[in-house]
Amino acid sequence: MSITEEIQKRRTFGIISHPDAGKTTLTEKLLLFGGAIQSAGAVKSNKIKKHATSDFMDIERQRGISVATSVMAFYYKDKKINILDTPGHKDFAEDTYRTLTAVDSAIVVIDVAKGVEEQTENLVGVCKRRSTPMIVFVNKMDREGKDGFDLLDEIEGKLKMKACPLSWPIGMGQRFKGVYNIYEKKLVLYNAHGTQSEEDNIVIESLDDPILDEKVGSQLAKELREEVEMISEVYPPFDQDAYARGELNPVFFGSAINNFGVKEMLDCFVEIAPMPLPRITEERMIDPLEDKFSGFIFKIHANMDPKHRDRIAFLRICSGTFERNTNYFHVRNDKKMKFSNPTAFMAEKKSIIDEAFPGDIVGLYDSGNFKIGDAITEGEVLNFKGIPSFSPEQFRYINNADPMKSKQLNKGINQLMDEGVAQLFVMESSGRKIIGTVGALQFDVIQYRLEHEYGAKCSYEPVNFHKACWVSHEDDGKFKEFYSRRKNNIAKDKDGKYVFLAESSWSLNTVKEGHPDIVFHESSEYE
Repeated sequence: MSITEEIQKRRTFGIISHPDAGKTTLTEKLLLFGGAIQSAGAVKSNKIKKHATSDFMDIERQRGISVATSVMAFYYKDKKINILDTPGHKDFAEDTYRTLTAVDSAIVVIDVAKGVEEQTENLVGVCKRRSTPMIVFVNKMDREGKDGFDLLDEIEGKLKMKACPLSWPIGMGQRFKGVYNIYEKKLVLYNAHGTQSEEDNIVIESLDDPILDEKVGSQLAKELREEVEMISEVYPPFDQDAYARGELNPVFFGSAINNFGVKEMLDCFVEIAPMPLPRITEERMIDPLEDKFSGFIFKIHANMDPKHRDRIAFLRICSGTFERNTNYFHVRNDKKMKFSNPTAFMAEKKSIIDEAFPGDIVGLYDSGNFKIGDAITEGEVLNFKGIPSFSPEQFRYINNADPMKSKQLNKGINQLMDEGVAQLFVMESSGRKIIGTVGALQFDVIQYRLEHEYGAKCSYEPVNFHKACWVSHEDDGKFKEFYSRRKNNIAKDKDGKYVFLAESSWSLNTVKEGHPDIVFHESSEYE
C-alpha cells in the first residue's frame, strides 16, 4: 500500500469535555466497536466491573477521573483510528492543550443535564483557535436533562460553534425511545444496557411513514416530525468543507454507557473527519504527503509500566514514513538517534512496530533525551509551532519525608517534571525546592506517584508565591543589581534558567518598574 493510501486511511482525534461528561466511557465504546477490546469497562468501578482501558494509572482507577492523556488505536471500516482520551479536569489542562496539537479533529462530549460547562468552553476555545474540526456528542440521553434546542442554543452561544444536528433524540430520560439519524435517514430504537440489534435500525425515507407511530407512539412521533422540520428551517444543512474548516459542527445525541448513538456518530466520523493535516513549523509548512519523515514530541510519560520504570515520549508523525532501527535527527540536541523498539498503544498495552505513517502516534523509549516540543526529522532543522507551555499558578515547598530515600525522591521529581505537568524551582537563597503547577490536584498526583512508582515519600509546605516569570537581560551589570536586590525571590528551573517568583501581581508590576532592563517572560520558551 502506498503512503498516500496509508495517510488517507488515518483519523487522529482527541476526545474533550468537562469532567464527568462521559468522555472516557465514550472512548471505551469506540474501542468496543473497533474490536480493540472485548467488553467495556467502567470509570467508577467496583471490584466486579472492569476499569476503563484508557484510565491505566492507579490514581485514575482510584479517583475515577483521567489525569493523563492516553493513546489508543484500532481499525474500523478499513480506517486506522487513533484516539487520544484527554483529562477533563482543569488541573490537568496542560496535558490536554498539548495533546490537541497532535490531533486533526476532536469530539466534544456534553452532558445532557449539565449542558456546556466551563472547562468545555476552554478546550473548545483552544480547538477553535487552530480551526480544528469538531463533532459534538450530547451524552446521557437516558437521563432527564435539557431540551435539545436549548442545548443547541448553548453550543452556539457559549461555545461559539455553528451547530448542525445530524441525529435527533426521541424523548429523553424515561421517555427516551431512540434517535432519528438525520445523516442516514434512519430510525434507531433505544434498548437499555447496550442490547442493540439490527432490527432496531429502521430505514425511513420519510417521517410521514406510519411505522414511526407504530414504533415510538403517536405523541413522540408527532414531536419528532415537528422538531426535525424546525431543524431543517433553522439550522444549515451539513457541508463537509465547512466542517473541515472548523466552521460547522455536527451534533449527535446518545448514551455512551448504554452504547447507544455511538455507532451512528462513529460511522459519520470515519466518513467526514479529515485525514492527517499539514503542520506549521517556524521554517515552513509540513505536508503529510512529503517523502521525508518528520514528527514532534507532544507528551512524555514516566513509568507507563512501573515494573520496568520505562519512560515513553509520544511522537506525532507529521510526514513521511517512520521506520524502526533507522537513524533520525534530533533537532534540539543536534544528534542522530536510532529507535530499536518503537511502540503502538492500546492504553497501557504496547506492541513494537516496524513502521508508522502520518497521523500515527508512536511511543519512543526515552532515557532523558526528549523535551515536549522536540522535533525529529531525516536531517532538516524544523521547529514545530503552537505547542503551549504554561506559567504555574500554585506553589509549594517539597520536603523529603524519608531521608533514606533521597536518591529515589530526586529521580522521581526529575522524571515527573519532564512530563511537563509541573515545574521544579530551586531557590537561590536557601536551596529549597519548590514545585509549581497550574492546578492544586497535581500536587496529590505527584505525591501519590512518587510513593507508588519510586518508593519515595514527600510532604508539602505552603509558600506565598503568585506567579513564576522567567527572566532575561542584555546588560550583565543590571542583572547583577537585580539579582542582589531580589535574591529571596529568585530561583533556577530544572534547566538552570533564572526565574523570578512574585508574591502578587502588584509586587510583580513594582519589580518590573524598578528593573526596566530585565525582561520577564510567562514561559521558559522565550528565546
